[in-house]
Amino acid sequence: MRALIIVDIQNDFVPGGALAVADGDAVVPVANRVMDCFDLIVATRDWHPEGHGSFALSHPGTKPGDVIDLNGLEQVLWPVHCVQDTKGADFVQGLDISRVEKIFVKGIDPGIDSYSCFYDNGHLRNTGLGEYLRERGVDEVYLLGLATDYCVKYSALDAVALGFRTYVILDGCRGVDLSPGDIGKAVNVMKDAGVTIVTSDDVCS
Repeated sequence: MRALIIVDIQNDFVPGGALAVADGDAVVPVANRVMDCFDLIVATRDWHPEGHGSFALSHPGTKPGDVIDLNGLEQVLWPVHCVQDTKGADFVQGLDISRVEKIFVKGIDPGIDSYSCFYDNGHLRNTGLGEYLRERGVDEVYLLGLATDYCVKYSALDAVALGFRTYVILDGCRGVDLSPGDIGKAVNVMKDAGVTIVTSDDVCS
């Protein structure tokens, strides 16, 4: 059985949001279209408490894009984004959430970030998604969403490590590209790890 994982299509990650990904809202129609091709659909979202350690504002003298050590892990600092129960953390209007069976939240521990939808960045906290998929008999996962070079990439790498046949629907993703070329590098890292890169047309053909 195969499942679609919709990664972090939230207001703060699209144009006008606090951590806007260029053209990020373009993933919404792709996500809605491919939902027809899956029996199981889940979604993830960043769900940070106020003052999260990944926010530059939490570290006086720093700015977004700086890299620090956060409790022993390298951490890129970001603008304040996807704070729990704020509009920025809501799913983008127009995304058909009615078809999502379960929503998994991540980034809830203030001391560690969580790019992957399966674990935090230190693999200390498990979101429960892997177990949920196994209980449903899933052996193939397809990911799309935001952003290609962070949450999609790390989710895909963890999916492979957990033994799922893993696909990334590339036209349903957009990237941050903090350093020019990051998106291309992320795609290559995923391919090298065993992720298959596909398009939305491939999924529903």
